[in-house]
Amino acid sequence: MEDQAERLREIVRQRGPAGSAGESFSGGFFGPPAGSFAAVQAPVESGRQAGPGKGRRAPGREGNARIITVTSGKGGVGKTNLSVNLALAYARLGKKVVVMDADLGLANVNVILNVIPKYNLYHVIRKQKTMRDILVETDYGISIVPGASGFSQIANMNDDERQNFISELETLSVADIIIIDTSAGVSSNVMDFIAAADDAVIVTTPEPTAITDAYGIIKIIATEYETPNMGLKLVVNRVRSVAEAKKVADRMTNIAGQFLNLKVDYLGFVYDDAVVSQAVLRQRPFMVIDPKCKASLCVQHIVDRMEKSGLGPSGGFGAMLNRLFGKKK
Repeated sequence: MEDQAERLREIVRQRGPAGSAGESFSGGFFGPPAGSFAAVQAPVESGRQAGPGKGRRAPGREGNARIITVTSGKGGVGKTNLSVNLALAYARLGKKVVVMDADLGLANVNVILNVIPKYNLYHVIRKQKTMRDILVETDYGISIVPGASGFSQIANMNDDERQNFISELETLSVADIIIIDTSAGVSSNVMDFIAAADDAVIVTTPEPTAITDAYGIIKIIATEYETPNMGLKLVVNRVRSVAEAKKVADRMTNIAGQFLNLKVDYLGFVYDDAVVSQAVLRQRPFMVIDPKCKASLCVQHIVDRMEKSGLGPSGGFGAMLNRLFGKKK
């Protein structure tokens, strides 16, 4: 993607040397509006439970959240890492962002952020806690909804449990951006979140198995959804060059269009960057470790493209719940 590569080079020229590892975010979902990166002496790396009574509702934002589902055909392609850093890039634009960990039994959004939540979605489903109780405000200007294996019970909830869960989900509607990190694969829960989203971002790498599995998700969407009501987008992760990313993207978008009659937008790529693996080991987002590294600039460019693409008439958060659960509130 030549324009992305040129933009990255221009940003590097404008910003100069890489920033220090001490840069972090401030603010949170229920806290002050998140702004740009804020340099701090020693950022605390543990999250804090929001708890009841700490929230304040943003006027005029209810129900207007943009829902972005991030998914992949196979595990290990960097889906969760991308989800978290996309959230940070949006927070850098002043957005209120929440990341929902919808990975079944393998919840690891909190691991990347070095957060140990006391409660999770299982407690909400069991009516033991509210969404505000489990929501964790991080020190990076984003909030997370911790996932758990109990999340798989969504498909088996009775009407009363379903209505309660829908009401709890509405707590998140004050956000500007809701990023749903799904599990890998093509389970019914994953497909439901894809269908319910305003934007469905499919992550792949140049590996043949990752490409094949990503195509499998696209094929299911094309065959099982008559009129897919989402912006289907592709991100190629861990690429070594612009040419490699373009080759993968062209192959997938052309096949989807030719054989499935489905439009897939190439959103961008993320370079294979040593900073990413360092960040994972340190359990901090790579956009915080080095906001000017190649991977960070790629993610910022992807968010810029998402913002420029705008949002279609999806109906907002209420419509997302309707699509997800197949019924109105």
